[in-house]
Amino acid sequence: MTPSSRIQAVIELLDEIIATPRPADTLVSAYFRARRFIGSKDRAAINGLLFRAMREYHRLSWWINRAGAEVNGRSLAIAALIFAKELEAGEVRDSFSGGKYAPAQLTREERKLVEMIDGKELVSPDMPQRERTECPEWAYPLLRQSLNGDFDKEMDAMMHPAPLDLRVNAIKAERDEVLEELKNDGFDAHPGELSPLSIRLFGRPQIAQHPLFKEGMFEIQDEGSQLVALVADAKPGEQVVDFCAGAGGKTLALGAAMNNKGRIVAMDVLGGRLLRAKERFRRAGLHNIETRELSSERDKFVKRHLGHFDLVLVDAPCSGTGTWRRDPDKRWRQLGPGISALVPLQKDILESACRMVKPGGRLVYATCSLLPEENEMQVENFLNAHKDFAVKPAKEIVDVPGAGDFLKVTPAQHGTDGFFAAVLVRKEGTA
Repeated sequence: MTPSSRIQAVIELLDEIIATPRPADTLVSAYFRARRFIGSKDRAAINGLLFRAMREYHRLSWWINRAGAEVNGRSLAIAALIFAKELEAGEVRDSFSGGKYAPAQLTREERKLVEMIDGKELVSPDMPQRERTECPEWAYPLLRQSLNGDFDKEMDAMMHPAPLDLRVNAIKAERDEVLEELKNDGFDAHPGELSPLSIRLFGRPQIAQHPLFKEGMFEIQDEGSQLVALVADAKPGEQVVDFCAGAGGKTLALGAAMNNKGRIVAMDVLGGRLLRAKERFRRAGLHNIETRELSSERDKFVKRHLGHFDLVLVDAPCSGTGTWRRDPDKRWRQLGPGISALVPLQKDILESACRMVKPGGRLVYATCSLLPEENEMQVENFLNAHKDFAVKPAKEIVDVPGAGDFLKVTPAQHGTDGFFAAVLVRKEGTA
């Protein structure tokens, strides 16, 4: 592909992402599947510019609006190219030539944009804090309050791409042996600092093609997500429910912790995700997991299993504010329910799931959110309504800096996605 045709591809992808209420990574994968002629180097170049534009969306849009241009795939690509110092003003005009496979020639508004930003830095002294920190309008007051003096630091940490973390499958391998083999194969691999099962890779390698991955020796999982599974503390022989299992990442970690002994029921209202998770379970060599599609959080299965389980993990649907470095489009696109709908949904899920916990058992509530409304406040309201549950301090289970009553990890403090987890124990004699 020519440099101009790469830019055109980025424009097409940005326009599709802006217009389509589906995750960006899904749309990008579909785009490349339909164009298998695009080679690996071209894909890397396209993805580089595309994800830069998505990570810098609010800052780029601020400049575009000042120039009086429309915020779309073309203007975002133009601004991203100039601020990245990939092209100078004249080179942008040449690239937008209108030739075969190249973007159409610049409009008057786009020429004005190029002239305005040429030689400028992306962050202007005049730029408001919300745009400068890439914070969506709806979340700005909430995060400013919850993060307080750490707001700028945490938001800055989420502007950078997330690292690639692996979780070693403890029933098949030891971390040291996997680490050694990856290093011998030329990977820049290092032991994780927080999870005893974690390996961090640098350089964004295509690790899913590695034989160890295909043999189920490890899974791709953020180290923060691994900590949620560790604080759940699943034990061999226990009866366990993963109430919002999704694609099964935490289910896999629970199953390995249980050494394939006992029973896990992986549940979700999205049956398609559970179906895809089954292949991951097979690859990992786990046979103590069954899947169940739920009609809703009040599915009849819950009523039939009151007080039955040692552990119920509720990895609740949430705003995902802790994952913005991994999913930068979520900073400027709302793909699911808003916070006003999520908080009551989380409450309903907790109210239903807690009924399955037996006396002495654990209810673990987790989110990938940084908002107290979805985390501490949700737990406080639950405990006020359920005197038969009490907090078991996370610091008694995992050795993580800053862990107290709850597990809280953030991009700036821990180098992970943002996660929250609370372990709530049902008191004995309260069936």
